Amino acid sequence: MLLPALVPVPLAVLLPGLTHGGGWDLIGSFAAAAVTPSLDPLVLGSLVRGLGVTAGMALLGWAASLVLGLLLGVASSRTVWRTLTGTALPASLIRRLLAIPRSIHELIWGLLLLQLVGLQPAVAVLAIALPFGALVARVLSDLLDALSTASLEALRASGAPAPAALLTALGPALLPGVLSYGGYRLECALRSATLLGVFGLGGLGTDLKLSLQSLEFHELWSGLWLLLAVMLALEGSVSLLRRRWLAPGRFVLARRGVGERSREMLLATAALLPLCALVGHRLGVDPSALLAWQPLPGLGQGDWATTLALPWPRLVGGTLLLTVLAATLAVGLAPLLLLLVAPRAWARRGLQLVWALARLWPPPLSALLLLFVLQPGVVTAALALGFHNLGVLGRLLLESTDDADPAAEEALACGGSGPRLALLYGRFSGLARPYLAYGAYRADVILRESVVVGLAGATGLGSQLLESLSSFAWDQLLALVAAYAVLTLLGEDLSDRARRRWLAVA
Repeated sequence: MLLPALVPVPLAVLLPGLTHGGGWDLIGSFAAAAVTPSLDPLVLGSLVRGLGVTAGMALLGWAASLVLGLLLGVASSRTVWRTLTGTALPASLIRRLLAIPRSIHELIWGLLLLQLVGLQPAVAVLAIALPFGALVARVLSDLLDALSTASLEALRASGAPAPAALLTALGPALLPGVLSYGGYRLECALRSATLLGVFGLGGLGTDLKLSLQSLEFHELWSGLWLLLAVMLALEGSVSLLRRRWLAPGRFVLARRGVGERSREMLLATAALLPLCALVGHRLGVDPSALLAWQPLPGLGQGDWATTLALPWPRLVGGTLLLTVLAATLAVGLAPLLLLLVAPRAWARRGLQLVWALARLWPPPLSALLLLFVLQPGVVTAALALGFHNLGVLGRLLLESTDDADPAAEEALACGGSGPRLALLYGRFSGLARPYLAYGAYRADVILRESVVVGLAGATGLGSQLLESLSSFAWDQLLALVAAYAVLTLLGEDLSDRARRRWLAVA
């Protein structure tokens, strides 16, 4: 777990040569503004309205992705196709097709849709729904195929129709996974909606970027604290519902019963329908407007020699280097920092706050902030991406550590080991394989996210993609998107292999 933490050593050697002295005063002003956010009613009113737009787009995109994911997940399940038709070939074909929208980051979807249908709230909703729906479909199909089919085979042997047997045998067993992963995707949707706002699709992200560019740090922190409050409230609510519905204690189970929990789930699902309709109406989301596509001038008429002449090896190499640096920073620093603050409860709470800010702080804004003191390049972009994903991995590691059996750690502490050694060998040793497996998944996510820090001049595909978009070079843009898709699909395959290896039982 700690081996990737060696990466900051060469970075510490490189950073002095990348720094410039012009922005340290700005960094100090930014840090000082954290404790003195703006309380101007006009500023707070604007931020609250922007936050409402961001939360509304996240809710609609998340709900649409769940519907898409559920339908496509069932359609790409090998178990379902074997039961219905006797062959799993259609499931394999659908899975391969879904890999395409899944491999393209929501920012790319948003920028492409923005050019096709113009600026409207439905663009952000669809940009979230398309890749998220494909991701949900992949997870749900894997969950379905991993379920035991003994009950399904028994029902089929007794003469039950295939659809009814599938719903009865696999539906209840699939529900916990749907609820758990669905709650996680809602948190991701809020972060994605904020990111889309940074690139001009409206909401709080737009306000945050304008505040940072105009150096209004007090207003910036007002928006960040509001977003943090909403993020923590959302995380707490999702965790509460998971504990209430998925893992109730014996007393709660006996008192409420399974039937009451099912009624609560149905009521919550039914309440989402009018809520989504109300939010869509308030935001002015018009799905029919997405059908009125405007042509992209010059598409298919460009000079393909110019596209082929792009420095593809440097672009691909820069993207891969950025991914590796950001992934190793995030994976290695999370356990290292947790070990350093292990004996002190107040330091651990401070670390939790920093990780929460890292999760909600969009990487493009981190890149802009780092450009105050660092030269543009791969290292600057990697630090921005690594900081964001450190918050995600840190939260996961902290929750896993708290849920792990403390017996081994307590035994080591009683034997005279220090708190850090007891934590390292008592808990981290048992968490190493699943943590590294999730780290492999995050590396795949970071590869897709590398496009969002292109403004840091990372000399990768992301910076070239944004440059081609700004110059309306559509042929170059499509070639770059295709290159991104191929890289992310290869990265997804490698991360799957790494996860299977680390999660394999010896």
